[in-house]
Amino acid sequence: MSMRSAVVTGASSGIGEATARELAKQGYHVYVGARRVDRLQRLAEEIGGTALPLDVTDDDSVRAFTDAIDSCDVLINNAGGAKGTASVADADLDDWRWMWETNVLGTLRLTKALLPKLIASGDGLIVTITSIAAFYAYDNGSGYTSAKHAQAVLHRTLRGELLGQPVRLTEIAPGAVETEFSLVRFDGDAAKAANVYKGIDPLVAQDIAELVGFVASRPPHVNLDTIIVKPRDQAEPGRFARRG
Repeated sequence: MSMRSAVVTGASSGIGEATARELAKQGYHVYVGARRVDRLQRLAEEIGGTALPLDVTDDDSVRAFTDAIDSCDVLINNAGGAKGTASVADADLDDWRWMWETNVLGTLRLTKALLPKLIASGDGLIVTITSIAAFYAYDNGSGYTSAKHAQAVLHRTLRGELLGQPVRLTEIAPGAVETEFSLVRFDGDAAKAANVYKGIDPLVAQDIAELVGFVASRPPHVNLDTIIVKPRDQAEPGRFARRG
């Protein structure tokens, strides 16, 4: 029996990197994709996987990436992110385009391209990392919340469209996870990024990776549809019990 394979997007850091390690521990050959290829190569060497350059916003990049993958049993749609905290009145259209291209169309491109291989595996799994922003609207976050709502609806629609096919679908929607997420959102402002997690015990990338590992280890008849996970210190976006 050949080794099962997993694909992880956005794998150069954070949740994607931790997830790649977790799936490798379970015996998967992991294909890791992202734009920062130097980081990917170090990760692939560590876990015995394959590093491939990937820009989920670029059709040609996605085509080259998916063509290089012979078979796919598990797809982790992890690439995504937020940019800015502008109100609707002050919305930056370039930020919106980036968020929709990365979170929504990026997920669509990878899923559409790899779906035939996932079905052919006989026991495929698609895990899409969305966010609690897929369940809430909050001030100054409409670009990100609308993108995450759309990404989640794409994934949830596929659940019904694939009914009867040998593919399971799980949405994991994290709350506050301390990764590079806020650093990207605040355009590299480390002080602003750190302030997001000030006074709380946030989730870390490994927490989400272990959930992915649990989902991937369930038997074929078990489909965990949606997992919402938050720090104990968080109730909803922007509502925290902060100390100090």
